[in-house]
Amino acid sequence: MEEIPSYSDNYRSSSSSASSPINKGPSGAFFYLRKPGALRKPISFEDSPEWDDVEIDPHIEGEDSIHVATTTASPSLSKVNSGSFPSPSAPSSSVVERRVAGASIVWKDLCVTIKEKRKYSDKVIKSSNGYALPGTLTVIMGPARSGKSTLLRAIAGKLRVPARLYGEVFVNGVKSPMPYGSYGYVDRKDVLIESLTVSEFLYYSALLQLPGSSSHRKALVEDAISAMSLGDYADKLIGGQFFMKRLPHGERRRVSIARELVTRPYALFIDEPLHHLDSVSALLLMVTLKKLASTGCTLIFTMYHSSTEVFGLFDRICLLSNGNTLFFGETLACLQHFSNAGFPCPIMQSPSDHFLRAINTEFDRIIAMCKNFQDDNGDFSSVNMDTAVAIRTLEATYKSSADSAAVESMILRLTEKEGHRLKSKGRPRDVMRITVLTWRTLLTMSRERKYFWIRLLLYILLALSIGTVFSNIGHSLSSVMVRVSAIFVFVSSILLLSIAGLPAHIKEIKIFMHEEANQHSGAMVFLLGHFLASIPFIFLISVSSTLVFYFISGLRNEFNLLVYFVLNIFMCLLANEGLVMVGAYIWFEVFSCFLAFVFLHILMMLVAGYFRIRNDLPEPIWKYPLSYVAFLTYSVQGLLENEFIGTSFAVGEVRAISGLQAVGGSYQISASRNAKWKNLLVLFVMAIGYRILMFLLLRFRIRAIIFNRTSNFWVMIFSKYAR
Repeated sequence: MEEIPSYSDNYRSSSSSASSPINKGPSGAFFYLRKPGALRKPISFEDSPEWDDVEIDPHIEGEDSIHVATTTASPSLSKVNSGSFPSPSAPSSSVVERRVAGASIVWKDLCVTIKEKRKYSDKVIKSSNGYALPGTLTVIMGPARSGKSTLLRAIAGKLRVPARLYGEVFVNGVKSPMPYGSYGYVDRKDVLIESLTVSEFLYYSALLQLPGSSSHRKALVEDAISAMSLGDYADKLIGGQFFMKRLPHGERRRVSIARELVTRPYALFIDEPLHHLDSVSALLLMVTLKKLASTGCTLIFTMYHSSTEVFGLFDRICLLSNGNTLFFGETLACLQHFSNAGFPCPIMQSPSDHFLRAINTEFDRIIAMCKNFQDDNGDFSSVNMDTAVAIRTLEATYKSSADSAAVESMILRLTEKEGHRLKSKGRPRDVMRITVLTWRTLLTMSRERKYFWIRLLLYILLALSIGTVFSNIGHSLSSVMVRVSAIFVFVSSILLLSIAGLPAHIKEIKIFMHEEANQHSGAMVFLLGHFLASIPFIFLISVSSTLVFYFISGLRNEFNLLVYFVLNIFMCLLANEGLVMVGAYIWFEVFSCFLAFVFLHILMMLVAGYFRIRNDLPEPIWKYPLSYVAFLTYSVQGLLENEFIGTSFAVGEVRAISGLQAVGGSYQISASRNAKWKNLLVLFVMAIGYRILMFLLLRFRIRAIIFNRTSNFWVMIFSKYAR
């Protein structure tokens, strides 16, 4: 491929040339890769739309109809559509034809601090100014830990609990937060439901986010699929676990973005859209986002690094280092800014590589480690000074440059006149969202073999094994202890095996936290939906495993006793699942949860009344409170009362003793026939109580508070000893 050098003056747009000094030419040259016979030209956008230039068409029908702007497309968009970039395979004509009056977003003197112990730390983001216009791509770039994601969350209004925001954010000239449905936020990690197809996943997301008819939501889903060029993958499973084939990283990223597009947002915030993508997938995704922006949507995203081709698609760049803004303006003007500061971008180097090399302090360590190699082979780049000095030089140059003055002038122009206020898209009723979550959870449980079907098979095999070991017990006084042991081993083993559902619970909680952060769901909606969906599967496990064990082991052959046995196991599993969800939310890590619950279940086995009755246990800890909060205690006690109350065992040929007398000396059970129902009621109360506890944890974000305090403690300790 031929290399075509060109001075940066030839690549500057009209707006950048007006805001940068022209009397200082760059000492180096910069080039773009080109197709044979065609020189790459930069993409140029007009600085700002005038509100009066946008004509709103009021004749669009539908509850969630978007405003259609009649402004003409930017001339630079022809470069995207002319074939200079590879186009996604799926047709996107419907997206290009639709014009959206996007949102003009301005942030002024934006500062963010993070709370550490009882005071707020130094500013993570320091007096940042910038803007994003409809139909443009605005990228926030910088090295790791420079504040890119924090700035993006601050602009989108999604800062986390310990952070404090100062400054102002304007939307269409109005100082107000963006209403629900008017914007979308895509996190860095893709949180998807692997057992659903792409279209199903997006359709359920539309049901959770928007009211309206089913046909209207399906049209929005099809529009989002077309916008992200997912037509070839619409009917394919997202996949990613067990034997499900996984969608490629690029398509999974598109699905995450399409989920936010079902509301047809005016603005879209994306944290690292090219995370874990190869160069081809990254370019295809950025071309897709460029075409999405051409409809009028305002796109702001963070990025650590980009190729030269991807860099050419950006309209404006906000360059950060340690929270300081080193530059904001058009991407090609950034090259002129570095050249003016004494850091021209050399030929044969990507612009983003050059920027990050100049402001990334990690390169000082690399140069120090490779000094001998560097002396023999030349410098690694044209930046030959300490990084801290380079950062200070770039920051000082920007503050005194015409680019900074142009940004302040544009911010004043965008905020002095109010545009149209964005309106909320509306939310579906809670009953509708509970129904959607219940049905979606039922569908995912039925499709994920690892979540339910393999667990069901293991339950049946376990019941078969225990029943076979305790088969042919008989009905004699000598069989009493064997019956008690069989019941205790069966219940304990079933509960231990139920811990296998931990990974699925953690994944469900992660999905909920993502949806709750974007206001798609709520704590009560999630818990009720999950509770209703889990009842059929838990009941099926209880019935299948109990029937296998009950008849093989030879317990009392009475229907009412069998029904109680099934209900007891069902309530015990229901309470255990509530406890497992609480632990999954607190620890949020599979290995830690497994260790904690194995330890906890062993403790419950010790105090369940099998090894020693409750009254004989040491009172501190073991009797109070463990024996009273362990649901295994009430389950075993109820099953013993179910099996032995109302029966008798022969002693010799003429004498018989009741079942209560047979086990009363070794195990603590009540003589009342209704005592077993009281134990069942206690299990039911525990099953509900654990879910109420889970609701409180989710509602008040207890985990976030604990995590932040713990992390701040370790940061304080590390900082103390680092000095």
